[in-house]
Amino acid sequence: EGVGEALAAAGFPHLDQSLLASAWRLGVPVTVHVAVGTDIIHIHPGADGAAIGRASHLDFRRFATLVAGLEGGVLLHVGSAVLLPEVFLKALTLVRNVGHRVERFTTVNMDFIRHYRPLTNVVQRPTLQGGRGIHLTGHHEIMVPLLAAAVLEALEAGDAA
Repeated sequence: EGVGEALAAAGFPHLDQSLLASAWRLGVPVTVHVAVGTDIIHIHPGADGAAIGRASHLDFRRFATLVAGLEGGVLLHVGSAVLLPEVFLKALTLVRNVGHRVERFTTVNMDFIRHYRPLTNVVQRPTLQGGRGIHLTGHHEIMVPLLAAAVLEALEAGDAA
């Protein structure tokens, strides 16, 4: 939220092409899950590890809050082979352990190839108590627009299932 709002407030050009600015404008939550040392910015002398860690932790907590409301919903996981499958599984475990019923939902993993973690931690394990896990293999630039078109077509036909 903060970055999207800051981008909009600064009046940068091309805000309509910014994922973060668009999400802020539409009220759609976005979370960022940082693994310290994985991004080039982490070696910059001005990088503040404490601030990065705190922001990432706050985003994890926000993500867990969203996962707590996943019952009857859909989780789309697009193109993260390691970090995000772990983040999702930990958030799901957390919310279930504190009493949220999150059993009947659909997970969709989309990637170029089948990786162990997304298949296990997004498609299989989370849906053992119910729900449905789907894995779609293909190029994102083809698969994501096809999925979006299929969802729009189903919504227009009144078939939200």
